[in-house]
Amino acid sequence: MRQPVWSSASGLANARRMRLFVALLVLFTLWWVLLGKLEGELQRAEQQSVNMVLSQLRAALVVKGAETMLSRQGSLEELEGRNPFEWLDHQWPMYTGECSEGEPKQGDWCFRPGQQKETGEDGQGWLIYNPKQPITIEGQLAEPGQPLAWTVTTEFANRSRNNLRVQAQRPTGLKLVPVPLTETTVSGQDASR
Repeated sequence: MRQPVWSSASGLANARRMRLFVALLVLFTLWWVLLGKLEGELQRAEQQSVNMVLSQLRAALVVKGAETMLSRQGSLEELEGRNPFEWLDHQWPMYTGECSEGEPKQGDWCFRPGQQKETGEDGQGWLIYNPKQPITIEGQLAEPGQPLAWTVTTEFANRSRNNLRVQAQRPTGLKLVPVPLTETTVSGQDASR
C-alpha cells in the first residue's frame, strides 16, 4: 500500500483554507453582535420617541386645561376623550389622523373617535400607537403589532385619597391615561353600528 505524499503545496492550500474559515467565522460573529446591538438601539430609539410624544401631549394637556379654566368658556369635562394632537402646533409625521380600518401601521399613531350610541354625538376617543419593536412604555410591555391606547380624562382634587372621583370633587386639569385596547375595540365596533 502506498503512503500519501504530502507536499508543501497542499499544506499551504490547507493553511489558506483554515485562515479563510477563521476569518469568515470572526466576520460572522462580529456581524451577529452588530445586528444584536442595532436591534437594541432601534428599540431604545422607538421607546424614547414614544415617550417624547407622550411628554409633548401631556404638556399640551396642561396648557389646554389651563386655557379652559381661565377662559371659563367650556369645561374640562367637555375635553375628555378629545384628540390631544389637535392641540399641538407641531405636526408629527408618524401621526396619521383618525384611525382607518384596523389599527395604525407599525410605528404610527392615530386617533379613534368614539360615538355615543344614544345621541350620535362624539364621545370618548382613544389615541393609539402600534409599536415596531418590543418596547416598554409606562411599565407596560408591548410587542410589535400589539397597539397601546390612551385617552384624555380629567384630574381631580382627590381629598378622600381613594382615587375615585366623587361628584363634589372638582376637576383640576387634564391628563392622558393608558386604557386597555379591548375597551377601544368594543367601543369602536359599537360606534360603527
